Amino acid sequence: MRRFVQINGVLVEKGDAGVQARTQIVPDFDRPYKSMITGEMITSRSKHKEHLRRHGYQELGNDRNLTAQRTSFPEAAPQRRKELLVAQVNAMTHEQFNAARLKDLNMVRWQTNGIPDPLKDL
Repeated sequence: MRRFVQINGVLVEKGDAGVQARTQIVPDFDRPYKSMITGEMITSRSKHKEHLRRHGYQELGNDRNLTAQRTSFPEAAPQRRKELLVAQVNAMTHEQFNAARLKDLNMVRWQTNGIPDPLKDL
C-alpha cells in the first residue's frame, strides 16, 4: 500500500528508506525533580545519569536491547538450579552481593510500602 504525506501543499510519497542520520540536540531538564531513591534534587541530565548509576538503577526506554530477541535460559532440574545459584553467589565479591541485595530490597520496598531491612546492620 502506498502512503503519501502533504508537504507545503504537495503530496509526496512516503518512502521506506528508514531513518536518515541527523544530529539531534537533547535539551537539559526544564525543571529539577526530587529523586524517589534518596529525596535529593536532580538538576541536570548528567546528575540524573550519575544518580542512577551510583544507586544501581538504569533508565528504560526505546533501547534496541529491549526489543532484541532474548535467548531463553536452559531448563534445569530444581537441584541443578540451586547449584547454579549457589555458584553465582559464591563467584560474587562482597560488594557485588551487597549491591544485588540492596537492589532486590528496594524492589520489595516498592511492593510492600517500606518494610525495614532486617539485614541493614550486618
